[in-house]
Amino acid sequence: MDILKIALLQIAPCGSLDDNLEKGMGCCRMAKKKGADIALFPEMWSNGYDIHDRPAEEWEREAVPADSDFVNSFGKLAGELDMAIGITLLEKYADGVRNTLVLFDRFGERKMTYAKVHTCDFSVERNLTPGEGFCVTELDTAFGIVKVGAMICYDREFPESARILMLQGAELILVPNACPMEINRLSQLRARAYENMLAVATCNYPEIVPDCNGRSTLFDGVAYLPEEEGSRDTCILEAGGEEGIYIAGLDLNQLRDYRENEVHGNAYRHPGKYGILTETKIEPPFIREDYRQ
Repeated sequence: MDILKIALLQIAPCGSLDDNLEKGMGCCRMAKKKGADIALFPEMWSNGYDIHDRPAEEWEREAVPADSDFVNSFGKLAGELDMAIGITLLEKYADGVRNTLVLFDRFGERKMTYAKVHTCDFSVERNLTPGEGFCVTELDTAFGIVKVGAMICYDREFPESARILMLQGAELILVPNACPMEINRLSQLRARAYENMLAVATCNYPEIVPDCNGRSTLFDGVAYLPEEEGSRDTCILEAGGEEGIYIAGLDLNQLRDYRENEVHGNAYRHPGKYGILTETKIEPPFIREDYRQ
């Protein structure tokens, strides 16, 4: 079986960029020793998502460019370890800052720079510049090419995020996270995987980090198997709240066979009937004064 091993780095930040760099690189090395093919960080690892209860101008000064030494160090490490790394950061971008994931492949090549599209504009994230859209890349792994996309935290609450990635060919979605993963948020991840017939790997901060509780997950999206009656649990791994490096195994052959034969994803859609989805007008009760397009 082609089992892609994804390391969910459910770890606590250290309080400074340099310390987060050192700890993050050490955890990547440990993930490789555990056999990981991909290592994924929680949301905004460069500053530990430390943007609440602080003046915006203070944490905005902590932003680093996507081509900074901090980010490039993980690219170099990815090549050394022969392991893909998804590093997250508060990105200095143009005249603002973004919530960003940079994905390096196992050769150290930068394959994706994704900025969070659905920023939480009802909160402090209104100070962030939203990303422009979703993208999928072909990630070279020990088992060949895997098509990978990304969402960040609140992106998961919009079915369109994962749907667009599925339509672009994604087999696996990486989801850095920083919030309490309670039953309804976990259900959203389960649904995104189920309805699109793809895997969703989410990495959260552990419970020792304020307003987080661990519970990093991998949902493989495979709801039915020919040899089993009824449906199966698509949750391959759900971590506890403790800090740690959790290895989730994704059976690529099983997922690909399922996608070729089952009824979800893009198999029976009627996009010509979905025109209202692209309309921008918002009617009550959904009008919010702090909404921005």
